[in-house]
Amino acid sequence: MESTLKRTWAEIDLDHLTHNFEVIRRRVGDKVKLLGVVKADGYGHGAVEIAKRLEQLGAGYLAVSNIDECEELRDSGVTLPILMLGFTPADQTARILQLHMTQAVQSYDIAKEFSDRAIALGGKMTVHVKLDTGMGRLGFSCDEAHFDASLRDILRVLELPGLDIEGVFTHFSVSDEDTTESVEFTKLQHERFARMIEKVETQSGFRFQLHHCCNAGGIASYPEWAWDMVRCGIILYGSGDLAEKMGMQPVMSLKTRVATIKDFAAGEPISYGRTYFTQRPSRIAVLPIGYADGLHRALSNQIEVLTPYGRAKQVGRICMDMCMIDVTDLPQVKSGDEVEIFGEHILCADDAALCDTIPYELMCAVSKRVPRVYRLNGVPVDKNLQPL
Repeated sequence: MESTLKRTWAEIDLDHLTHNFEVIRRRVGDKVKLLGVVKADGYGHGAVEIAKRLEQLGAGYLAVSNIDECEELRDSGVTLPILMLGFTPADQTARILQLHMTQAVQSYDIAKEFSDRAIALGGKMTVHVKLDTGMGRLGFSCDEAHFDASLRDILRVLELPGLDIEGVFTHFSVSDEDTTESVEFTKLQHERFARMIEKVETQSGFRFQLHHCCNAGGIASYPEWAWDMVRCGIILYGSGDLAEKMGMQPVMSLKTRVATIKDFAAGEPISYGRTYFTQRPSRIAVLPIGYADGLHRALSNQIEVLTPYGRAKQVGRICMDMCMIDVTDLPQVKSGDEVEIFGEHILCADDAALCDTIPYELMCAVSKRVPRVYRLNGVPVDKNLQPL
């Protein structure tokens, strides 16, 4: 593993994941299933390894955003139920059945086509009905103008013979915000969700096995709305304001090493575009990490990184494969020293704010050429979570 760590790597602390999982479990109670969202390669953390650890911890469900992500998990031996949150073309019905994937359905026409194809294949597809309560994206619309039509369509979906309808869910759009307007809108979304469920279940005599609406913001601010299951996304990975308030621990630390150090006189330019000039005689360290590794170019001249001897400011434009830091005030820094780009001490959310984005984007941007190094019980582990 030492050779892996020579350049740049992402350290994934599965003990921190365990801590975060248990914080959520305590918040919503033991009777509520926890669904771990592992789409986008587990938000950049590695979907397979995260899924395997969640399986060990007792998660009740996983969620992905496309069928290939589901197939990767199944091929790795993950057996938990997997919900596909978004759109899947109906011509993929055979794969959905083969992978035992639970599919979200957001219209009668789509549900009917899935049902017809499943019957033709001699199978039955497990589905969750998606309600649009205000996200303005996928789902049966639950606003006043469309409520009655959506109710009729959902009742028709319940009658489709090729579907095993297990759950119903919605997605909050501003549950992570605490302004009066956002709180009121989140309450409206939940009211619409509950109203549609009550109408469907009362008129049909059918009861969904799983009802879920809480995402990260819902878990943090509205745990009383946990219903039967909550969806643990970014909060599980310990990043963002909500995670910090709940005492979560960051799971990913992006790290690199000092490649070399050079001395510069005052007034010398550093990197492309000459956007930075040394203000004094300076020691500038080169780090072998750049935007091709996921360190956004927009963060140039803005962020600080952590060396073994303190923080250092990044200077000059971030290059494709490298960037520079000013270590003039840290004379002990030497070639080979480990440097934290973000993680336990330099928060990903703070860096994200500097380029007007969210921590999800920075973590998902950590590229495939950056190896993930997993730790569990304080020691490095392999892809099967066995000690190395």
